[in-house]
Amino acid sequence: MTALNDFISAHEPLLRLGCFVGMLIAMAAAEALWPRRRDMGRAQRWPRNAALVVVDTLAVRAVAWALPAFLPVAAAVWAAAQGDQGQGWGLLPLLGLDGWAAFWISLLLMDLAIYAQHVAVHHIPVLWRLHRVHHTDLAIDTTTGVRFHPLEILLSIAIKVGLVLALGAPAAAVVVFEVVLNATSLFNHANLRLPLGLDAALRRVLVTPDMHRVHHSVHRDETDSNFGFNLSVWDRLFGTYRAQPRDGHDAMAIGVGGYRDATRLGLADLLVQPFRKS
Repeated sequence: MTALNDFISAHEPLLRLGCFVGMLIAMAAAEALWPRRRDMGRAQRWPRNAALVVVDTLAVRAVAWALPAFLPVAAAVWAAAQGDQGQGWGLLPLLGLDGWAAFWISLLLMDLAIYAQHVAVHHIPVLWRLHRVHHTDLAIDTTTGVRFHPLEILLSIAIKVGLVLALGAPAAAVVVFEVVLNATSLFNHANLRLPLGLDAALRRVLVTPDMHRVHHSVHRDETDSNFGFNLSVWDRLFGTYRAQPRDGHDAMAIGVGGYRDATRLGLADLLVQPFRKS
């Protein structure tokens, strides 16, 4: 595990970028071949979502330049070097858990934390203002999976850093989790038609596009459901699972009431949206 930690930590940027670009291309191609819903203004939406990714990346890099330990992987490397005889710092080292046990426990608990964070940003008004930017996309496809306000991205990173330090999560687990989180976000937001039998089988474990699409419904009770990104078990366990949208996948409206004017959803509008009154 030590060798794996060292390898993944050393190649983290390339691993993350390669997996992200590969998954984005794969999902965009799959959407073109097997679309679930008709195209809803990709020519207008895709450049806006891509521009938001650029702003997010610049914001993260600026903060990481000022605070090098701000990134989750850097925090994991730092935590592993702490303590007497370098046994590490955090709950897992304290309990004597290392190797593959620490790896799998970290993945599971980080996924649970992302679920809890997602619930929180829906129910705490000031956080919902940030997260609302993600939901104001008027259609849902793989690019929606990267459409987030930069302040929400920074908040999410800060939460993950705190969790990594508290757990003493191994760097390998942190990198794998980040890669999987990005990949599943691109997958479960995809405008992708899966065979019903395959969807039913996959959603027993994973969040599928049909399952997550319910979460982007204009109906607030449906928006406040299906919070999982990776594993579907958390929604089933905590009672937030909803199988299908009331209006059906083809007819359902996507977005947030009051934010459905496409001419007011440009990059500048999205960046200032959290600071405007609803």
